[in-house]
Amino acid sequence: MTGQQVWRPTRRRLTDTLTATLAPVAVCGLALGGLSTWTAYGNAGSPARIAVTGGRVYLPYGNAPDTAAFFRLTNSGGSADRLLKVTSRAVDGAGTFSRHRMTGARSASAQTVASVAVPAGGSLAMSPHGLDVTVSANAGWQAGDLVSFTLRFARSGAVKALAVVVRPGQDGT
Repeated sequence: MTGQQVWRPTRRRLTDTLTATLAPVAVCGLALGGLSTWTAYGNAGSPARIAVTGGRVYLPYGNAPDTAAFFRLTNSGGSADRLLKVTSRAVDGAGTFSRHRMTGARSASAQTVASVAVPAGGSLAMSPHGLDVTVSANAGWQAGDLVSFTLRFARSGAVKALAVVVRPGQDGT
């Protein structure tokens, strides 16, 4: 055992070792942070799968130029989606989203909303007491008529749905 020397840590060896391990650790931390952010914003998992059911549109009252349409949106996918626009050939122009909130005893206010979030694995039921789509009324509609709508989503694209024309309060709302 005369030719062997005992290994001793020196300042230089420790600095080189620390420098060599710092780069991979930093890259792993950065990648983990990026993936966590990507997941938090709904970009991970399976794609959004949107189903639109329960469509109804209120029969216009009197000479009112606008009426409301309601749908039930279900997202069975693993990613959130966003409803951007609702159109129909039966009405002029695109519908606008309105959110109704009770402000006091027997009073409410409506707020225009730019788009509507549909959570991953969740659903959203539009109603006269919450969210609806305001559309131009068609004077020729009668109760029981079917109106075709196209709902455009940020990730799922266009989804076609039918809405039945009902009198306000006829369907329990």
